[in-house]
Amino acid sequence: MKGFKDFVLRGNLVELAVAFIMAAAFAEVVTATVSLLMGLVGQFGGVPNFSAYEPNGLPVGAFFTALISFLILAAVVYFLIVLPYTKAREHLFHSDEDATVVTEDVALLTEIRDLLRARQP
Repeated sequence: MKGFKDFVLRGNLVELAVAFIMAAAFAEVVTATVSLLMGLVGQFGGVPNFSAYEPNGLPVGAFFTALISFLILAAVVYFLIVLPYTKAREHLFHSDEDATVVTEDVALLTEIRDLLRARQP
């Protein structure tokens, strides 16, 4: 029983469960946003679902619907999640002081590199 208790109470398992629950909830938000944007595309194109479009009997409408949905999904994820997260991460966790700190081994390697460059004609 101790092994099972250790497995269940392991921090990684709880973090993974929370991440899974948050991802499922977030997937609903992204899906709703894509549906909203597909509706807006439909306002301009007349129909948000292009699946019925079959010129010369070729079912290209389903491809267009899937392609537009994918592009909207990618744009939503990038512009509403990745880009703000990246900027917030840079702003919160990256300071100018961290960039100017040079460790002793890096300084020594830089000096060696400069000496080797100076020896070459």
